[in-house]
Amino acid sequence: MKPVVVLSDAAEDLELGRGFYDSQELGIGDCFVDSLLSDIESLRLFHGIHKMDFGFYRMLSSRFPFGIYYCATDMEVTKFTNGHRPEQSRHPSPSNTHEDSEPHAPQ
Repeated sequence: MKPVVVLSDAAEDLELGRGFYDSQELGIGDCFVDSLLSDIESLRLFHGIHKMDFGFYRMLSSRFPFGIYYCATDMEVTKFTNGHRPEQSRHPSPSNTHEDSEPHAPQ
């Protein structure tokens, strides 16, 4: 199993999603985060089987209308963003990513 690295901007996306869903109904935000974290954790086993989209793998969330974009190397799976297509943000290309890459949030 490969470790999954969640970059800080992707973690911020989760918190923004929590806020959005909690504004719809209190408690749904926690369900959202738990569901997405479970989906992300599944990448340890199922990385690389998803459709390629704009140079990244795209996994759709199992419970919420959210896409999870990531790249996989021989050493790790790096998760870049939730819900935004990578070309809409300033993410590095999959060919030059590494552990300390910190892509910027989509605008």
